[in-house]
Amino acid sequence: MKTLPIYQVDAFSNDVFGGNPAAVMPLEEWLPDDTMQKLALENNLSETAFLVALPDDTEEDFHIRWFTPGIEVPLCGHATLASAWVLFNKLGWEKNQILLQSKSGPLGVKQTDDGWLELDFPNLAFEECPTPNLILDALDGAPETSFFVPSDTNYMVILKDEAAVKAAQPDIRKLKQLGSLGVILTAPGSDCDFVSRYFAPGGGIDEDPVTGSIHSVLVPYWAEKLGKNHLLAIQISDRGGVLRCELKGDRVAIAGQAAFYMEGNVQLP
Repeated sequence: MKTLPIYQVDAFSNDVFGGNPAAVMPLEEWLPDDTMQKLALENNLSETAFLVALPDDTEEDFHIRWFTPGIEVPLCGHATLASAWVLFNKLGWEKNQILLQSKSGPLGVKQTDDGWLELDFPNLAFEECPTPNLILDALDGAPETSFFVPSDTNYMVILKDEAAVKAAQPDIRKLKQLGSLGVILTAPGSDCDFVSRYFAPGGGIDEDPVTGSIHSVLVPYWAEKLGKNHLLAIQISDRGGVLRCELKGDRVAIAGQAAFYMEGNVQLP
């Protein structure tokens, strides 16, 4: 039997049962891909992050990969934030910053002076497009144009206000037929700069509670619309989460808090 450590952290919240729960599994070496996929399915959280330490002569400190219950994804914010929390608070990482190697290039996480964790993520390109008919059919009030994100195959749909985002009840079965990862809904916020919700049936997630990675698209979009680079965002799912964001040229800083939930061991044959 092989014993592996596992941690669960609620990211983008300072309270347990808020934000987005992620499983974090530090490994000494990579497991077979199908085993990591089965572990993510067994954990049944929106993402499980796997970490392997890199040699001292490598610029990054760890290699990170993320799996939903259905697929491996190229970028994930909340599970990266949760992984950093585990490294800082459970595994004795003493530097103020962690550098990560990933499918989306180099990433960073640092601790801020007030105890938040700040992700250094890419600024993801997006392009305006006619809203697919499946989205128009699945979502009442969807506009005729939306935005497509080539790097992760998400669509971003801009609604008129926060109330419309809250009230949205998209047909998940139709969204799954898109053949893309998911759909981001967003609008200006009443108590923040912008709000969002994220539906990712292509990754096996009907609605993700709080999604750091979509802010790699949301932040550059709203920074241009609002004429400001520092933005406060709220993902208004049932669990909800607060993100402090900043556009930094070709990078996006996404900061959040984290609440520790549990730790244990997984037994593999």
